[in-house]
Amino acid sequence: MKGLVRNCVLAALPLALAACVTAVPQGLSPAIVPKTFEGAGAGTRPIWPAPAWWQAFGSEELSALIVAAQAGNRDLAVAAARAAEARAQTTIQRAALFPRLDLQAQGQRFGVGVAQTTGGPNPSTGISGPTSSGNSFGLALGATYEVDVWGLARGNLRSAQEALKAARFAQQGVALTVTANVANEYFSVLALRKRITIANEEISAIGAILDSIKLKVFTGKSSHLDLAQEQAQIEAAEAELPILKEQERESRVALAVLLGKPPETFEVVAQDPGAIRPPPVSPGLPSDLLLHRPDVAQAEANLAGAHANLDAARAAFLPQLSLTGSSGYVSSALVALLHGPSFAWDIGGTLLQKVFDGGNLTGQKNLAKATQTELLASYQGAVLNAYADVENALGQVMNISNSETHLVREVESAREAFQIAQLQYRQGATDFITVLQAQQTLFSAEDQLAQTTLARLQAVVHLYEALGGGWVEKAEDRTQFASN
Repeated sequence: MKGLVRNCVLAALPLALAACVTAVPQGLSPAIVPKTFEGAGAGTRPIWPAPAWWQAFGSEELSALIVAAQAGNRDLAVAAARAAEARAQTTIQRAALFPRLDLQAQGQRFGVGVAQTTGGPNPSTGISGPTSSGNSFGLALGATYEVDVWGLARGNLRSAQEALKAARFAQQGVALTVTANVANEYFSVLALRKRITIANEEISAIGAILDSIKLKVFTGKSSHLDLAQEQAQIEAAEAELPILKEQERESRVALAVLLGKPPETFEVVAQDPGAIRPPPVSPGLPSDLLLHRPDVAQAEANLAGAHANLDAARAAFLPQLSLTGSSGYVSSALVALLHGPSFAWDIGGTLLQKVFDGGNLTGQKNLAKATQTELLASYQGAVLNAYADVENALGQVMNISNSETHLVREVESAREAFQIAQLQYRQGATDFITVLQAQQTLFSAEDQLAQTTLARLQAVVHLYEALGGGWVEKAEDRTQFASN
């Protein structure tokens, strides 16, 4: 009869465990997964950035800076430590699936006094009557095992494992953000240096015209109005120069911080962004994007972890079975401790069912259910934001590139117009207003072109970042699958 009961219990255990593990709710549907990207440049075949995508810009200095940031960035160090914390928490939760063994050794000396009717107390002990004393030694091994019949411990372990996955994905996300920030700050430094060069060229050009105006004023061929107007132009350019230098310094400081280096010892060698040539990149199918975004994978892991917590909260309502056992030796003499007559053992089991806890378990289950609902919506939001991020990046690359093309043509035409205006003014064929307008148009267009070139480079970086920067989620980590 006992064997039959034992066999029935053993046969029912796998069914009980399976019943307590439920499927993670799915958050992907055709309503939130587009079939194609609408942005210009979107492809129909999978073209994704390489893991070392920054090398495609053709700058050895940028590549070296990114390698240094990967080694020294403090945010990356924090993310790595958090992943280690999550890994340790997984080890803690896994321990609940194994028996606990405790070894205890003890030694004790005792004495007993016996009362007597005559005589005073024993002078050596202070106790009336004769005394007896002895020794006691013990060595015991105890075992406790919480049988995870309903999957409570396994649910907690799955939750910890998903938290570890989320921490690893978050680490990848931080690495991608740091890499993009390094590239953006590096390009910003180069663009500001280009604008400083343009400002200096503007000051030199204005100075040359100013000398011509002074000569004309001295000979009476021009008025002091022309001189005052051009003097105001050179002062405006001189006032803009320190601001640009300060912005360049702040960008270098920000870049140094990203690398984990003190700003005082950090310098950027390159001077002009003109040598940077980012290659074109186009995304593949939108459904594949979810495999390339660490932030989406992190939201997916958070949802799976919340679902595991809900499974554990449901299992907590069911009876919990504990098995205990101990064995050991007890002897009055240490030399005889491990002899057979001093050996003793016991074994037992406990079945615990909570009858009333003031609603604690119900509250825990409701909390887990609400958290799962929250994280399901968060996952869907992360998916939608990922698609929107790519669409915006595609639009930025296309439109800013088009704007840059027109600005290049504007600069070429404005330079030619300025040269003609200067020549005609020196020959007396045109007035100073024409020169002043041509001058303002040229330098404004050159400065705008430098800023647009920076915006184009940063838009390409944004596209690389939006496409996941070459990262791919492993198949075994996935719990969400797009439906047709």
